Amino acid sequence: MTEKTPFPAGNRSPEGWWPDMLDLSPLDQNARDAGPMGEDFDYAEEFQQLDFEAVKADIEDVMTTSQEWWPADYGHYGPLFIRMAWHSAGTYRTTDGRGGASGGTQRFEPLGSWPDNANLDKARRLLWPVKQKYGKQLSWADLIVLAGNVALESMGFETYGFAGGREDEFEPDEAADWGPEAEMETWDRFDEDDTLADHLGATVMGLIYVNPEGPEGEPDPEWSAERIRESFSRMAMNDEETAALIAGGHTFGKVHGADDPDEYVGPEPADAPIENMGLGWESDFGSGKGDDTITSGIEGPWNSTPTMWDTSYLDNLLNHEWEPHEGPGGAWQWRPVDADEIDDAPAAHDPEGEQTPMMLTTDVALKKDPDYREIIEEFQNDPRTFLDAFSKAWYKLLHRDMGPPERNYGPEVPDETMIWQDPLPDRDFEPVGEDAAEQLKDELLDSGLTTQQLVKTAWASAATYRDSDKRGGANGARIRLEPQRSWDVNEPEELETVLETLEEIKAEFNDSRSDGTAVSLADLIVLGGNAAIEQAASEAGYDVDVPFEPGRVDAEAEWTDEESFEALEPKADGFRNYVGGEHDRKLEEILVDRADLLDLTPEETTVLVGGMRTLGATYGDSDRGVLTDEPGTLDNDFFVNLLDMDYEWEQADETAQVYEGFDRETGEQAWEATRFDLIFGSHSRLRAIAEVYASEDGDEQFVQDFVDAWHKVMTNDRYDLA
Repeated sequence: MTEKTPFPAGNRSPEGWWPDMLDLSPLDQNARDAGPMGEDFDYAEEFQQLDFEAVKADIEDVMTTSQEWWPADYGHYGPLFIRMAWHSAGTYRTTDGRGGASGGTQRFEPLGSWPDNANLDKARRLLWPVKQKYGKQLSWADLIVLAGNVALESMGFETYGFAGGREDEFEPDEAADWGPEAEMETWDRFDEDDTLADHLGATVMGLIYVNPEGPEGEPDPEWSAERIRESFSRMAMNDEETAALIAGGHTFGKVHGADDPDEYVGPEPADAPIENMGLGWESDFGSGKGDDTITSGIEGPWNSTPTMWDTSYLDNLLNHEWEPHEGPGGAWQWRPVDADEIDDAPAAHDPEGEQTPMMLTTDVALKKDPDYREIIEEFQNDPRTFLDAFSKAWYKLLHRDMGPPERNYGPEVPDETMIWQDPLPDRDFEPVGEDAAEQLKDELLDSGLTTQQLVKTAWASAATYRDSDKRGGANGARIRLEPQRSWDVNEPEELETVLETLEEIKAEFNDSRSDGTAVSLADLIVLGGNAAIEQAASEAGYDVDVPFEPGRVDAEAEWTDEESFEALEPKADGFRNYVGGEHDRKLEEILVDRADLLDLTPEETTVLVGGMRTLGATYGDSDRGVLTDEPGTLDNDFFVNLLDMDYEWEQADETAQVYEGFDRETGEQAWEATRFDLIFGSHSRLRAIAEVYASEDGDEQFVQDFVDAWHKVMTNDRYDLA
């Protein structure tokens, strides 16, 4: 027997020993409350009790009071706080909705120790007295980005508004995949066509967007513009918003590269000595701070007024020619060819000193790319257009992951609702009561629609929800709108038939009422799924009531951004056993990822898959995974037959990840399934859960647990019920 080499301390988890083992940690996070606040704590309620103006005044006081242990550039921490807020919110990506400011996860690894976040640990430590003063009423997640807003206002900018309501996390998000690289500041995430991997937003491991020196460290502005456009579009920004954010953000402050960071800067917070008390990047170049600060390795301000809102950044960029050179930190940056013709900036810490402005490759990219250049020239010619564009883009950056407007709190929430917030109309009718709901359920079951059609339509509508950025869900019935009604996973032709029938039931019911009561299609879709489940449970011998809370409304096409919603399309759906072509990940990993976005636990994931299979709610009404002779009956047959040793399984199609189950005695094929199914028999933890439901006394618990998990999915987006 070969002796196994011991793992280092801290690497003894099952996934450490067997790295190919399915990782359920994202779902385990959904199953527990990691923080000390307790179940009854209501952050939104606490936040609304804040003296908001007092909070802002305290932040500004911190911002303008330089501390000897980390002195402020130009006597003002505003630029540092803007960078902190930007880097907190800027991790958001549209592909899976993960990242962003919510949760305040910049406080944890890996984000807290990313190279791009160097010295932001000092910014948060400067704000600790404010957080300490207001405690539970002010989350770090809100404080970090609010400090960015206050910084802008303190330096003469008119912000568009601010919405609070972000709750703090107390551990990093285990589901967020930041890239395949094993080392920071590497970029093994592009294919041969220089296309960024599907689910990522940043172009370099450990950076928020792109390399400021240029792609792969090359000072190539045209190539940089391509990377900027791809990365910022993954962060939900168009060209105008991108140009406004770069130009607006770089109007303030400076970058720090007094010398070579590789020679002088110590380890990041995660690897720093314990006596540093959570601070990293300790530098032994000179004083290690002030004018000796080393952060990015690039050195200098962008303009002569680094703590004032104006157009001087644009004037410098457009009115002067720039050439690349290696700065004092050894990094590529750009200097003005006509240095004598440009206004010098004051030195950050020497009242008598001056410094020549510089530009990054990413700045020069805005000038070299024709589309970006047209935008920034307009900004230069019309400062009000620039201000408006930056204010709205900054608001979007900070709030993109917060979901619909009803989740926004505070006195500075804008009156205007933006299309990127997926707005819904106000309800102008009384929702149905219990008697009307029962009447509608009878009509739905008598409509000719099958159990499978009703269940799949309800699932397709509700399961678009993403807990990461609070988008999607059943409310709004956007399944009837593009792009959702044309998604392959939703079986467009069958969906059309179902929607036509539901629209007829809706119209007939609403026309029959004269008391102001009406049913939305969104409610009717969910009610149809509930009715089908109750009937399927009845056929298994169980009388259950699936909870139903009416009050959903129907979204309007003109307030639905089709392009934005494309990001919610599932390329595979383990709950409907939809594979959808080739994938670069195992299907079970995709299942866990999707379950995490639905905020499901391992137990809820297991029971939902088993229930959807016995209901026969599979893509194309396929028999794959329907391990029962009575599809449409809500029982535990899926688990019973999956775990039955009378069957053995063999891979039938490697590309589709399909398997066949054969009767051991007769050799005849009995079942067909995918990895979505077999994982519940092969993975030790999931099998342990499946065994509970497969037991002779597990049927009733299975039915009730399925109803509870189903109801959770149907109401994930019902923020009005909280």
